[in-house]
Amino acid sequence: MTVKSQSLLREVFHQTVAGGSAGLVEICLMHPLDVVKTRFQIQRGQGDATSYRSLGHCFKTMFHQEGILGFYKGILPPILAETPKRAVKFLTFEQYKKILSYASLPSGVIFTVAGLGSGLTEGVVVNPFEVVKVSLQAQRNSFSEDPAMEFLRKLGIGFLSGTFASCVNIPFDVAKSRIQGPQPKPGVIKYKTCINTISTIYREEGFFALYKGLVPKIMRLGPGGAVMLLVYEYSFAWLQENF
Repeated sequence: MTVKSQSLLREVFHQTVAGGSAGLVEICLMHPLDVVKTRFQIQRGQGDATSYRSLGHCFKTMFHQEGILGFYKGILPPILAETPKRAVKFLTFEQYKKILSYASLPSGVIFTVAGLGSGLTEGVVVNPFEVVKVSLQAQRNSFSEDPAMEFLRKLGIGFLSGTFASCVNIPFDVAKSRIQGPQPKPGVIKYKTCINTISTIYREEGFFALYKGLVPKIMRLGPGGAVMLLVYEYSFAWLQENF
């Protein structure tokens, strides 16, 4: 194996491990908010027997009825799916960025195209997250090299991109929860497809029903995006230095 091949494998290993670690840490820290968000989304109105009046009421009710482990229901599938998915996202972003750098394109274009490419490769509709994140990353040179400023910059990038993504894709997330959750009438499948479900919710419950769970989603993906980006950046730097 040539030195160039060894260097490439080493780089891919670092990016994959750092990306997977970022996804794992984010999921473990933020999963309770995802559970709360889903509980809000599967409610079909104030008459629902399991209706939660507020975010605080939901946390309190779940804790009393289900205990602390209730907030970690369903965590295994996200760990198994999201950890490798986010590893792929960060890996492909870095590789696309490296390939595009040979084209002598402006840095903003390189970051944006690499972000879009990694989003498409990942196969999930999270392009708003990627576009905002990489667009902000393209402004890297405008910040001081002071470690505290660099930390705050990364924190802000992750928080803003996670928040923006939450606001854009929440209707689709509500539809997903309705499709995956219990149907209103046992044995009758009311929520079948994404578009049909969004249309049904809008018609029967109004526009704002499509934004149920937005607050806990932002509380999860805003800080979650910040955590994920910070873990990736610092673990990748540590791996490069030590392995």
